[in-house]
Amino acid sequence: MVEIHTHLAIDSALVGSPLRCQPGFAECSLTTTEAMAADRRGLVHGGFIFGLADYAAMLAVGDPLVVLGAAEVRFLAPVEVGDVVTAHASEHTDTTSVSSSKRRMVEVVATVNKRDVFHGTFTCFVLAEHVLDSVGQKEDA
Repeated sequence: MVEIHTHLAIDSALVGSPLRCQPGFAECSLTTTEAMAADRRGLVHGGFIFGLADYAAMLAVGDPLVVLGAAEVRFLAPVEVGDVVTAHASEHTDTTSVSSSKRRMVEVVATVNKRDVFHGTFTCFVLAEHVLDSVGQKEDA
């Protein structure tokens, strides 16, 4: 069993399952389904591949209060229904400096059968409190 520390309530059918997880690194896998198809030919919508990569990035950081701040991504090849997509996320942040302790940079590569289909650089932030706590209480209408 893979020990994870963040995004504990996430649905693995939508964003994949962790295969390996350690500080600064995560590997996740997503088996694509017909529900992910963007068309009748079985092209998988890129949002599911992005979701897998984002999830892998969050697991690589591994803090319960990590959130995504920005992403620069490239979709390199199509993904088809039935493909198994594997994302490898590696944190590349010098966490020894105080200024970078909140901001984490994570590189993610997703592959299908050893063929790169996605590359991304994710800027993640480790917050002092849950992101919803900082926006205040919503008023009832």
